[in-house]
Amino acid sequence: MLDETDRRIIEVLERDARTSLRKIAGEVGVALGTVSNRVRKMEEKGIITGYRVMLDSDRVGWGLTVVIGLRINKGLLIEIQEKIAKDPRVYGVYDVTGDFDSMVVARARDRRDLDDLSKNLLSMDGVARSVTHLVLNTVKEEPTSFPDE
Repeated sequence: MLDETDRRIIEVLERDARTSLRKIAGEVGVALGTVSNRVRKMEEKGIITGYRVMLDSDRVGWGLTVVIGLRINKGLLIEIQEKIAKDPRVYGVYDVTGDFDSMVVARARDRRDLDDLSKNLLSMDGVARSVTHLVLNTVKEEPTSFPDE
């Protein structure tokens, strides 16, 4: 499990993953070697899985965000999800409970691109039903590090 030092290191990295280990050590109040060792161990354990650039979707050309609920024929869930995940417009594919078998979060350049995405999903053998929700406003889109204790 993570201790308070690990959590503080992660919080600094989440604000800016480019922060130097030396600066992290200063902010957290531990030695540079401690930060280096802990970051390496968290990477090895799969706690830190990578470092990413977060883009403003609108400014890079993804004008529309959609959440698509899919009902998928029995026995085809994994196959369909893997096909969908290969589309570069798809941001996330999730197994879910409830009325749908899978939820897809995707981005499209414009209405024409969204139409193409929707038709590609609907035309897949095994997709029985889909419902597409257009995101009107993004209130929050960032990961939360730790559950409240």
